[in-house]
Amino acid sequence: MTFMKATSVALLAISVAGCDVPKQNKTVDNFIDSKDLSQLKAGIWVDPNGCDHWIIDDGVEGYLSARIDQNGKPVCSGIAEPNTATGAYKSGSPIADVI
Repeated sequence: MTFMKATSVALLAISVAGCDVPKQNKTVDNFIDSKDLSQLKAGIWVDPNGCDHWIIDDGVEGYLSARIDQNGKPVCSGIAEPNTATGAYKSGSPIADVI
């Protein structure tokens, strides 16, 4: 019975150990060329259902967020064909200078 109690206590300690992880600021690029995401240009990717998503590609990392209206509903503007990205979303990438 003591083995079961010890195992239970150990499993509980392991499961609670991850609760003290500091929150990460997701509005900042935390890689080598870190900068605020507001400094990058976003494009629009249209999903298979025809709804828009903001997309940013800085060459190493990519960011994607659903485009929603003020009521929280998805925006489906028809700006491009489904499964297509449009706009200057690669403006943070060194590749964009070559293309």
